[in-house]
Amino acid sequence: MTGYGPQGLALAPAGGSARDLIFERIRAAGQIARVDIARDLSISPATVTTLTADLMSRGLIEETADGRGAGGARGRPRVALRLRADAHVVAGLKLGDRVVTVVLLDFAGRRLAERTTPAGPVPCDAEAVLASVEDALDQALAEAALTRTDLAFIGVGVPGFVATETGMVHWSPTLSVCDVPLAQLLEQRLGRPVAIDNDANLLAMAELWFGVGRAMRDFIVVSIEQGVGMGIVLGNRLYRGTRGRGAEFGHMKVQPEGALCRCGQRGCLEAYVADYALLREAETALPHAPLAPQDRLEKLFAEAKAGNLAARSIFHRAGRLFAIGLANIVNIFDPELVILSGEQMRYDYLYSDAVREGMEANSLDLGHPPVELRIHKWEDQLWAKGAAALALDRLSEQLLAGEMADA
Repeated sequence: MTGYGPQGLALAPAGGSARDLIFERIRAAGQIARVDIARDLSISPATVTTLTADLMSRGLIEETADGRGAGGARGRPRVALRLRADAHVVAGLKLGDRVVTVVLLDFAGRRLAERTTPAGPVPCDAEAVLASVEDALDQALAEAALTRTDLAFIGVGVPGFVATETGMVHWSPTLSVCDVPLAQLLEQRLGRPVAIDNDANLLAMAELWFGVGRAMRDFIVVSIEQGVGMGIVLGNRLYRGTRGRGAEFGHMKVQPEGALCRCGQRGCLEAYVADYALLREAETALPHAPLAPQDRLEKLFAEAKAGNLAARSIFHRAGRLFAIGLANIVNIFDPELVILSGEQMRYDYLYSDAVREGMEANSLDLGHPPVELRIHKWEDQLWAKGAAALALDRLSEQLLAGEMADA
């Protein structure tokens, strides 16, 4: 069985214990023998036996055949440990500007169902968001022959300024009002525990728990769609900052007194790179462009490719400023990898050779190879899976702390 979660954890989480570390090692490995846990974590076999017995009594793990041949002098099959897949079910949702995407996972991280449903026009009020979430979630549950009472936890990714610890959305392009206690409202509406976070953070969490970031200590995910977001992973942990706003890459200032950003300030990177910024420029470059926003973007890109100088200059400036922004985060964090994702990855100006060269030219040269830059296919399911990872993370913390009834 394939595991999930960070593979390179060297220390127990803050306030954690050897038991927590053992649980995370089993989760990451998928299945693993007790003797291997003891060796990997430098914990005595007797302690591993005692603590795994506790986890089994809580219904969180179970024994299974190792599948790697016999062990011991008499050739008895090795016994491994794994998470109990049927112990719990979680849901992850991504709130987009056009759709709501849901994925359901069991406790072993296996997908049970996924669903994408249309969302109403945005920005909208909180009631409309709650209704969209409720409808999408119920459709996904029906597909898996489950009900809301089968869910142990729900994670939700929201674009904008999100305080994950309090569940407050201070501002979001999907909401017409500010300072919405969205997690609380969703819990009241759905009757299940809910955690929310910025959607770019959860995209990074998806890579950390299910993607290439599992084996990396330090990496950064940058997303570009209706806005510009960033998720930072340092030491195998998602970094949010002291007040939960430590990764607002889109609001890095790249031009003093520059273009107006939708956050109300001027000169933000997002004001030159995001969808709405390009659409604003398209009104000048293509006065007779289609009215539908997505059609206008496609027309602008096609014109740039065809040699329209005005259209080409819009993308050239966006790519140049984007490269400077990437160089800034490379100089600050020195990550092993930078992943670019999001709907705008279909526009190659954001990952052209000129952008890569601009990033490298503006990064400190200390004689090391340049930071690896990867482009990952954009799909809402990956973002929703990151929200499900948040749900699994919160659920596991509460179960290990004894704050929630075990299976």
